Amino acid sequence: MLYVEKGSPACALGGDELKKTVFETLDRLGPKRKVLAIPPDFTRYHSRAGELTQYVYEYYGNRLTDILPALGTHFPMTDAEIAKMFPGIPHTLFRVHNWREDVVTVGTVPGRYVREFSEGAVDYDWPAQVNRLLMEGGYDLILSLGQVVPHEVIGMASYNKNIFVGTGGAEGINKSHFVGAAYGMERIMGRAETPVRRLLNYASAHFTNHLPIVYLQTVVSQGEDGLQMRGLFIGDDFECFEKASRLSLEVNFRMLDREMKKVVVYLDPEEFRSTWLGNKSIYRTRMAIADGGELIVLAPGLRQFGEDPENDALIRKYGYVHTPQVLQYVRENEDLQNALGVAAHLIHGTSEGRFRITCCPGHLTRQEIESVGFNYADLHEMTARYNPAELTDGWNTVRGEEIYYISNPALGLWAYRERFK
Repeated sequence: MLYVEKGSPACALGGDELKKTVFETLDRLGPKRKVLAIPPDFTRYHSRAGELTQYVYEYYGNRLTDILPALGTHFPMTDAEIAKMFPGIPHTLFRVHNWREDVVTVGTVPGRYVREFSEGAVDYDWPAQVNRLLMEGGYDLILSLGQVVPHEVIGMASYNKNIFVGTGGAEGINKSHFVGAAYGMERIMGRAETPVRRLLNYASAHFTNHLPIVYLQTVVSQGEDGLQMRGLFIGDDFECFEKASRLSLEVNFRMLDREMKKVVVYLDPEEFRSTWLGNKSIYRTRMAIADGGELIVLAPGLRQFGEDPENDALIRKYGYVHTPQVLQYVRENEDLQNALGVAAHLIHGTSEGRFRITCCPGHLTRQEIESVGFNYADLHEMTARYNPAELTDGWNTVRGEEIYYISNPALGLWAYRERFK
């Protein structure tokens, strides 16, 4: 059922309207005695989901018994991050999702369906896994809050990805990520209907349809009027996500009439501390960068590769090599076979030799950067040349050189019109 459908490319939803809409929707859902909220973590700070969670807490009070950030494989949120993203909410309500230990398998999608969904790219059973709180917590309402935006693994983020990946387990996350990578992310990004989404929709329909899940989904974009919420969609089925995806494509997808030859991307140090997250700079722009072009990544907060120590070690071991090499590593090495999410991430982080990737980290060394296959440049020198404080999103001319600047790759997807076709 679709409860709320608000938004347009010119819309700018403010706090008063959001609060009123959330309260009216919760009124419609009727009295609840025990509520679980599943918002994104700090890597989706700009989603406005923190603000929506505040309204949920204000409405329910002590009936909101648990808040489970959808960490997936990310690091737990710090107290400072919780305070910034969820001001006024007691920290005692927050639970930490452990993707290796806190999960239960609610069902298995047979390999024949996985093969069908992926058009033969992979052929294995897929376990649908969620945090045990969802199954054992006795909730009469589960609110999944998130931002719908183009995504490299599933096409468009949010909806049931928040459940099966955000609160999922190691095997489920790894295998679902590899489905998308093997199928081809350029065939996925910006699309609501994808092999991975079909996988999760099957799991929703067959294994968790008894859970009282309601989705609160935002659409946020950066424009001349700053960062604005363009839409809010609330519902309990695919229609809610589908409508949010349509709006996201309008406001988050930058379709260009010519290719980028040099791209400069800035990674906010509070949001991007690893290439696991920071490689959005690569896969969100790869469909727009010309052959022989260059991507320069200004990453003052970059201090590691993986968000998890084991994943970090595997990235350092294998590096961001071309897809055929990754697939060969998977065939030949048991550690990657048991960490298909890392294998998928390595595929997401390569340019396949089409363009150069120059990384300018705040904390990693030249040796570390070059060991995983990127070019290295000094952050201070490159920031002096391409100063984020002086650049505007889009085309800029710097000392006679034309560049395309992106202040936050997490907010969009860029493609050259002819390549996207």
